[in-house]
Amino acid sequence: MNALESQLEYAFGDTLPELGTTLEVAPGVLWLRMVLPFALDHINLWLLEDEVETLDGRVRGWTVIDCGISNDATRAGWEQIFATQLRGLPIVRVIATHCHPDHIGLGDWLCNRWNVQLWMTTGEYAFARVMSAALPGAEGTAATPHFQRHGLVDPETISKLQGRNNYYQTLVPTMPLAYRRMQDGQLVHIGGHDWRVITGFGHSPEHASLYCADLNLLISGDMVLPRISTNVSVLAIEPEANPVQSYLDSLKKYAGLPADALVLPSHGKPFRGLHTRITQLNDHHRDRLAEVVAACATPQSAVDILPVMFRRPLDTHQLSFALGEALAHLHKLWFDGVLQRKIGADGIIRFVVNAQA
Repeated sequence: MNALESQLEYAFGDTLPELGTTLEVAPGVLWLRMVLPFALDHINLWLLEDEVETLDGRVRGWTVIDCGISNDATRAGWEQIFATQLRGLPIVRVIATHCHPDHIGLGDWLCNRWNVQLWMTTGEYAFARVMSAALPGAEGTAATPHFQRHGLVDPETISKLQGRNNYYQTLVPTMPLAYRRMQDGQLVHIGGHDWRVITGFGHSPEHASLYCADLNLLISGDMVLPRISTNVSVLAIEPEANPVQSYLDSLKKYAGLPADALVLPSHGKPFRGLHTRITQLNDHHRDRLAEVVAACATPQSAVDILPVMFRRPLDTHQLSFALGEALAHLHKLWFDGVLQRKIGADGIIRFVVNAQA
């Protein structure tokens, strides 16, 4: 455990739910984990005991929060959960915190499997539909020229990135054709308790976390993670974005929650110490921004900034996130007027300290 982690309290220590099983973290709230084929090798999913109104009357069952990627291993994991963990009750609702494949990949399969609705914010649902449908500019082909403008020239890396075209669609092959909208501040009644929707930005278009005052629980999705910092990237589809600023602004929305709230993150272990973790995340981005400013004493592209921000080897999957995050920190400083942005004769965009700032 590193120094930052030691400042947090892990409510269940090193105990994890085994694959295909659940662990109760609060009355009627079950924790399960699914395997991911990435360096970040797992996702936490949640089952909340519930009762919903249908055309046939009220039905007791379970609300699913987040879905896992679409692959055979995750479907098999869910089938084992259905067979052994639901106490004979059905799934009655599916909620997705956001559009990333590990959160929505099996959303359509779950909704069809149980004939239930998907609940999601409009920003996340719309983006998932666009990406899953592989619309031009969103199907992956725009990523390579986007990163080439920001300094990517290595032919081997370019070839690897081009091999990831349509990658999203392999993990999210279909989306439900209709959904139920969630909005910031909305109270979603689940299992006899109200859960307040808290939207966040920077990591994804309109991420939804859920807080229950009765249980003092925060299902934080990817917005507040205990061990790693949430990825914030400038994507080809929104090349002038300022996601670091959007993310830091979003963290302020959690400041009013109790310091001892039990945080249920999408990656890592449930913990207490929400305010401490928010301070750590703010400090992390402050330090990264300071490193970027120092590097930009001479003109730097996003590719030039990679070794400044990431000192470990990166596989192709990690590289795309890292490039997006390096550019996001450059953009924050550019929007703040600390850096200037210039296009060189080679067509590459570089950033340099604004001498007049």
